[in-house]
Amino acid sequence: MAFRTILVPIRGDGQGESVLDHACALGRHFNAHIRAVHCKPRPKDLMPFGVAVPRLVADQINASAKDITDDEVVRLKGLFDEYVQKRGITVCDTRPPAHDTLTISWSVADGKQADVIGVQGRLASVVAVAQPDHDTNLGQNTLEAAMLNTGRPVLLCPKREVATLGDNVAIAWNGSAESARAVAACGSIIAAAKKVTVLSAEDAENLDLTADDLIVHLKDHEIEATSMNVTSRNSTLGESLLKAAKDCGADVLVMGAYGRSRGRALVLGGVTQWIIDNTDMPVLFVH
Repeated sequence: MAFRTILVPIRGDGQGESVLDHACALGRHFNAHIRAVHCKPRPKDLMPFGVAVPRLVADQINASAKDITDDEVVRLKGLFDEYVQKRGITVCDTRPPAHDTLTISWSVADGKQADVIGVQGRLASVVAVAQPDHDTNLGQNTLEAAMLNTGRPVLLCPKREVATLGDNVAIAWNGSAESARAVAACGSIIAAAKKVTVLSAEDAENLDLTADDLIVHLKDHEIEATSMNVTSRNSTLGESLLKAAKDCGADVLVMGAYGRSRGRALVLGGVTQWIIDNTDMPVLFVH
């Protein structure tokens, strides 16, 4: 199915504009609807975990937390309105929208961002999230929730300007179920691309399903693609994969979140985590 709705969590860390830019660049291919949602922490979400808090102190925390979170909603809504007006994006609160142009809406959901996105993302075509801060780990929980709990493609958005997204697509391919799932889930953006390149390791001929096999599969869906070998002799595979994507001029990399199905250390380890920490181009992950 076409990418019809893109869910974008909005938080007060200064990265909301960049994520919205990425979502809009992707969504314009499909006249998609951008669902911007601010997740408003409840007072209980701000309480110290595992610590007994006296009733009087808890009441004070509840009162001050409500004022702080209410002020944050007003501030972020103001920034959202400025963003939409500046870019001339049509605001549409009707569900579903007509999908005759790119549209956007704003909403507020109570709860922790990771919890909200992990549920609401299940009925989005794509979940767009900011690249986590490697030093502070800010954003990692939301990314994990989007990847592991929604079953949807996750657009990882580095904090950088984006001109196009989806005109030139690179696909990370190793013949695995994860990479096959990524191709299937991102089929609409692959089909809409002007250029598609399949990236595979230099020993790809030893795979059960090679890059050539994928190219034949794509051609059966009227998608023309070429292949490029990824050499990792002098670097990590993640670094080599990212370099190859740039070398072929890709504006987005499609890849499976490689690994087994349980636990962050397994699922988000290796190549996947390297890309998360180091990419400076958009990546569509599918787990």
